[in-house]
Amino acid sequence: MKMMALMVLGLGLATANPSPLLPDRTGIVQLFEWTFKEISEECKNFLGPYGYAGLQTSPVNEYAVLENRPWYERYQPVSYKIISRSGNDEQFKEMVKTCNNAGVRVFVDVVFNHMCGDVPNAHGIGGSPADPRNKFYPAVPYNSNNFHSSCSIHSYQNAGEVRNCELVGLHDLDQSQSYVRNKIIDFLNHLVDLGVAGFRIDAAKHMWPQDLQYIYSQIKSLSTDHGFKAGTRPYIYQEVIDLGGEGIKATDYTGFGSVVDFKYSREVSRVFAGFNKFKWLRTYGPSWGILPSDVCLAFIDNHDNQRDGGKDILTYKRSREYKMANAFMLSWPHGTPRIMSSYDFNTRDQGPPHNSDYSISNVIRKPDMSCGGGWICEHRWRQIYNMVAFSNAVKGTPVTNFWDNDNNQIAYCRGNKGFIAFNGEYYDLNMPLQTCLPAGKYCDVISGTKLGNGKCSGKAVTVNERGMARIIMDKNAEDGVLAIHINSRA
Repeated sequence: MKMMALMVLGLGLATANPSPLLPDRTGIVQLFEWTFKEISEECKNFLGPYGYAGLQTSPVNEYAVLENRPWYERYQPVSYKIISRSGNDEQFKEMVKTCNNAGVRVFVDVVFNHMCGDVPNAHGIGGSPADPRNKFYPAVPYNSNNFHSSCSIHSYQNAGEVRNCELVGLHDLDQSQSYVRNKIIDFLNHLVDLGVAGFRIDAAKHMWPQDLQYIYSQIKSLSTDHGFKAGTRPYIYQEVIDLGGEGIKATDYTGFGSVVDFKYSREVSRVFAGFNKFKWLRTYGPSWGILPSDVCLAFIDNHDNQRDGGKDILTYKRSREYKMANAFMLSWPHGTPRIMSSYDFNTRDQGPPHNSDYSISNVIRKPDMSCGGGWICEHRWRQIYNMVAFSNAVKGTPVTNFWDNDNNQIAYCRGNKGFIAFNGEYYDLNMPLQTCLPAGKYCDVISGTKLGNGKCSGKAVTVNERGMARIIMDKNAEDGVLAIHINSRA
């Protein structure tokens, strides 16, 4: 079987096999640490109605319970049973069904590079015992023969060390063994049977490409019982952190799956954080060192680099610049875009909002559609969910009529379906620009929405018969973006 058949979901790209996503939708949202019950509600009441294509869950399999319940305990597996702070097997099954019915596909963050490290009094959240010091996990079962010999990673220039030694003390499984492979394949196929559309592969960089290629080839095609077209393969995107200068490259893994592109995150963040000029985005693509569109999972931040990325990575904590970066990602035709939905955190290890018994607390949804109770819900910000609608409206169209002021004001069209402008200057933007849209009045989807009866809740833009419009953006505006598209015509 040729593994390239697994790919790809890029914006407007033709693929050899059907995409798991509905054809009129783009944008996957990472609902970090959400419960299955809350995800079900979000699919029915928000993600589906607002055109999101999919969502990514946190790891769903049983993991070790750690002191103070940090977020990373999810990445310390004890078994492949579906039981976590998010819920159990039946709740997961019901959630996937609900989301598929809403047109929103489910992607699961899966962890099978390793099992948990030497946790004192180790036990799983579902009660499964474990003896990590002796590499014994009876709920799988795995024993010491199923792991690589214990060693630490001393040099990321040494590919063998990175792939065979233990990542921060987590016991490293040997995926070259048929027994280990079959346990992993059974787990992934169980998730496919329950209706998932694909997987984020945690720590793919720490596994050998040939082992992953074999494992992926044994995953079932997605079931028509869950609404997928016959022959649809799971969409697989792999965590391979490659910022340059290491012995392992992201391209080692692109022959048989997409890759979560950390360079994409860094380069877009650096532009809107002020380290590079907006005008240079004219050429944004592989010449910047990012992956080709058909194998790129594009994102601005995720649960890892919003904690560890430093000033190079924009997050909700710099909301104006962050919204601009997301607007660019959702308007620029490169890769499959994934949006982060966070909870508020003040320390690196802080877990999700929780009740006194450490169960995850409910997401508080406010009348203005934002969230409370410690949940940030960036995907519910008007400037982001309206850009998902923009992305859906312009899907399959090229960038045309790119304009810049030779510095930090840019604008461009997406075919004859959309127009977007950015102002990163310390002065106003006020000039006529080509929008490529039919004549009419349009509602700016960043400052507001279309209300009907020819009215907008935010700015209105009038396009003349030549497609020209005077674009006005105040330097002190709440948002440094203006966007209109064919469906925002008032």
